[in-house]
Amino acid sequence: MRWTQFLTLLLAAPGGAVVRFHCSQLVVERLDPLVNPGSIPSSHVHQIVGGNAFNATMDPAKDLPAESTCTTCEFSEDFSNYWTAVLYFRAQNGSYKRVPQLGNNQFETAKAGLTIYYMQDAIYDQGQKSKVKAFQPGFRMFVGDINARTLTDAARSRQLTYVCMDTWTSRAPETMAFPTRRCPEGIMTSLRFPTCWDGKNLDSPDHVSHMSYPETGTFESGGPCPASHPVRVAQVMYEVVWNTKIFDDLEWPADGSSPFVWSFGDATGYATHGDYVFGWKEDALQRILDAPCWFDTKCEKESNAKLQSIEAMNNCTQKAVVDEDIDGWLDALPGGFQADHGHNAA
Repeated sequence: MRWTQFLTLLLAAPGGAVVRFHCSQLVVERLDPLVNPGSIPSSHVHQIVGGNAFNATMDPAKDLPAESTCTTCEFSEDFSNYWTAVLYFRAQNGSYKRVPQLGNNQFETAKAGLTIYYMQDAIYDQGQKSKVKAFQPGFRMFVGDINARTLTDAARSRQLTYVCMDTWTSRAPETMAFPTRRCPEGIMTSLRFPTCWDGKNLDSPDHVSHMSYPETGTFESGGPCPASHPVRVAQVMYEVVWNTKIFDDLEWPADGSSPFVWSFGDATGYATHGDYVFGWKEDALQRILDAPCWFDTKCEKESNAKLQSIEAMNNCTQKAVVDEDIDGWLDALPGGFQADHGHNAA
């Protein structure tokens, strides 16, 4: 669905089923308190947004709103942390350069970062139909497979996609592998998290098993949750716009493959992934989910949510604790990774 069509549906709807807001970039560095807790540095570079209490350990017993002094998110009561790996361009001489991010549609002046969605119903539904439970303090989850190098591998994690943006509002078609042509407005990655919770565990050893996709169908089609994960929660989705167009004038691979690679070496695109640590203040998220919001409009009034300016979002920053070059032309990716195209990466 094109962005203009989506906007038309939202404006025609009597109520809303989707909350959309932006979070500016907090820091870019090698820290990952979910997959590599306590490791300084972690294995590969990430871009992190949200509350400035982010650290290498992220003790689940800590109160993130109390530990933070600011957040990069538009909702000023959201001290959660959201992060993904970082995209690099691989030149024909084998060197690497980090791909910067852009502020998403309607947030062009934001300092890079992610756009976050919390969806009670399918993004195209007319009006709010469902009531979903907000996550609780200590909740965290992961989506994707860092080792995926084939379409079969990637299919185990649903709806992690790319859009080659021909215009600033492009949202289709979606692919599961890196686009292989030059994209006039950059590449957008979308990561959709599972929406069925076991109702018991705030986390699991792999950060995945306490969550599930619907037993049949999808979140969008209203598929039922499996008996093992009976609690339906909001669908969390990230959108990230990568400014790949600044590399359009450089030489690309002669075989027609993509020149882009994730910070952990994946050159197929199949291993995209995201991390989430809940940190909303008190009942702020539940109030928003219960209100007839669409995008960030009406939320402030209907749920008594507090919004902050893009300038305030941009002013919340964190100094990287890992001192290394992640932005120059590098002989290898930080952490020593090289581009990995896998085998038979169909």
